[in-house]
This record gives sequence, C-alpha cells and structure tokens, in this order.
Amino acid sequence: MTQLPRVITDDVLSDNLIELLDGKIERLPWTTLEGPDDDSIDGVLTFGHMLVTAEHMSRFPNLKVISNYGVGVDHIDVEAAHKLNIPVGNTPHILNGTTADQAMTLLLAAGRRLREGDIYARSPEFTYFDPAYMLGTEIHHQTVGIIGLGGIGYQIARRCAAFDMKILYHKRTPLADNPDNLTLHYVSLDNLLEQSDFVICICPLTKETTGLIGKEEFSKMKNSAVLINVARGPVVDTAALTEALENGEIYAAGLDVTDPEPLPRDHPLLSLNNVTITPHLGSATIQTRRKMAEISVENLLLGLRGEQLLHSV
Repeated sequence: MTQLPRVITDDVLSDNLIELLDGKIERLPWTTLEGPDDDSIDGVLTFGHMLVTAEHMSRFPNLKVISNYGVGVDHIDVEAAHKLNIPVGNTPHILNGTTADQAMTLLLAAGRRLREGDIYARSPEFTYFDPAYMLGTEIHHQTVGIIGLGGIGYQIARRCAAFDMKILYHKRTPLADNPDNLTLHYVSLDNLLEQSDFVICICPLTKETTGLIGKEEFSKMKNSAVLINVARGPVVDTAALTEALENGEIYAAGLDVTDPEPLPRDHPLLSLNNVTITPHLGSATIQTRRKMAEISVENLLLGLRGEQLLHSV
C-alpha cells in the first residue's frame, strides 16, 4: 500500500476540510512543528492563522508545500519559504464579496447603533417609542475612505456606491483597473482621514501597515467619524482606538479583527457601547468557507505532487 503524504495541520479543522482531506493525506498534529527534524514531512496546511516560521521550515528538508486556508499569509514567513523553494498557497478572490458584505454590515451597525438598539429593545427599559432617543448617523450620501483598494476593497466600493456615498481611497499606487467605472477619488492618507465620515481598513498586514491607524491618525479624523477594520487587528493601535472611543475623538467603530485576537475578557474596549465587534467573521458564510476549503486542499495536493498551485503568494 502506497504511503500517504504526511501533512501537519491544525488540530481542529472544519468539517469541509476533514471531508476533502480524508484518504488523501496522513494528518500530523500541529505540535509536530516544534518537534525534531523530520525528513518525512511533506506539507503544512494552516487553518487558524497558526505561525509557520523559518525555523519550522528548516526542520523539514523535504517540505513541498504550505497551503493556507484564507487570503492573508502574515502568519507565514513567506520570504523564508521562497528562499527554500517551498510554494505557499492561499485562497484569494472567492471571499472578496463576502468580506465586503461584512464590512458593510459593520459600517451600518456602527453608524446606526445596532448593537445598542438590540440590547435596549430586549431590555425592560423599552416601554415606549421615543423619537428623540438613540440617534445614529446617516450612511447614504456620506463620504467613505477605503484604505487598501484591492479585490475586497473594490467590492466594498461597489457597495458604497449603491448607498450614493462619495468614495475616497488610499493605497500605494492609484487603482489601475476600474471595471465598473466607479467614481473613485485617490487621496493621501491624511486627506482621507480628514474628509471621511467612515474609514474602512482593508489593507494587508505588513511592516508598513502595522499600527497604521494610531493616536496621530485618530486626531485627524472627524469627531463624527466611524472606523471599520476588516483587515488585520494590528493595523489599528488598540490602545489608541480605545482612547479615541472613550474620549469622543471618533463617533464609533466596527471591528471584525482586534489586536490581540481575541481581546482579554476584561479589556476596556469590550465595555464600550460605541464599538461593535465580531469574532473575525469576514469570510464566514457556508458558501465561501466551502470554496476556501476546496481551494486550500487543491493547493496542498498540487504542491505535494510538485505541480503549480492554483493560487500562490
């Protein structure tokens, strides 16, 4: 009987991944990464953003592929993988629309105080309708600033256009392809922060973008502005965000990611009414997560066979 490829995976995987991997690989526990050198390890499949470092890779001289379930690979030392000729696969494009939906969900929820409204509507205090109570901020015809206009950012812009919003964006270079002919305004980061009613972070996490939104940046935003982060937690300085929300430097925030993730259960950010937090649900739909599983497994199997991956970084 032919021996199955030996692959290190997270100890807990989705049902989709378990089904797709069944009979195709021998799964090894994640702790194998911290074990002794082993020339029998063929691949690594990351599911929950577990770290894969240069030191890990050096222990497995016959490692053929690292496949990531998701787009962001900031938890993998991609530069080290390239030096060792180990392809790193990811799952781009298929989650663009779903993550854009999540960004708009948070934008609407934060702007219209949905979290507070839900709590109040369920409480014994809600005994009559008061038209002067719990006023939020409008979404339509407001100015939105998108930091990072890649595939997901462009889908966010399409949704914002449907709300008749003025769309500003900032990235390293102006957008080259605008297939829907959206009216987009390329501006500096400072101008974006100063002009926007809603600021949406959807840039990759790099050395340059770590702490991109901090105390100085919050001081440039409108007191009525809403910050949305659907990128990575460290893009926003958590302490500075907490202070800005507590002191009314900005109106509200909607966060799908935090730093750290999850936040400590006693973190002051969790007690604030003007922040809506979801547990990293950007791509969390039945349909998208199934597609992510299929692509990450296909990348893994192609790499194990020495073939070109569907998507690599």
